[in-house]
Amino acid sequence: MPQSLHVLNAHIIFSTKRRHPWLTPDVRERIWAYQSRILQNLGCSSIAVGGIVNHVHILCNLTKKFPTAKVLEILKKDSSKFVKTLDPSLRDFRWQDGYGLFSVSPAHFDAVRKYILDQEEHHKRFRKSICGF
Repeated sequence: MPQSLHVLNAHIIFSTKRRHPWLTPDVRERIWAYQSRILQNLGCSSIAVGGIVNHVHILCNLTKKFPTAKVLEILKKDSSKFVKTLDPSLRDFRWQDGYGLFSVSPAHFDAVRKYILDQEEHHKRFRKSICGF
């Protein structure tokens, strides 16, 4: 067979170092757009990027050009450098060392995308159910 088919949908999650609330609303959109561009430059299709003050969720199609660990290394390193340029108060910004990566079947793709785009609401409901407020 002379052609290859490579479809690997992934849900990636990683947080800021020590879960520090660096990702304020005024910088989130810029960070997510930058991460999306990094993924596109690596040959990954970014479908959704979202999160809250201390972590990010990404739904993308991973490339076959680079190992997954290399994609995450570049994504985190380059976006960390970018964040530090946004404001002097972000000079100590860091991502955590690890990450979570989960494959997403085509049947669950839309649900995961919605979950990522609704992170603010999801975390409000979660806090309310756990804390009672």
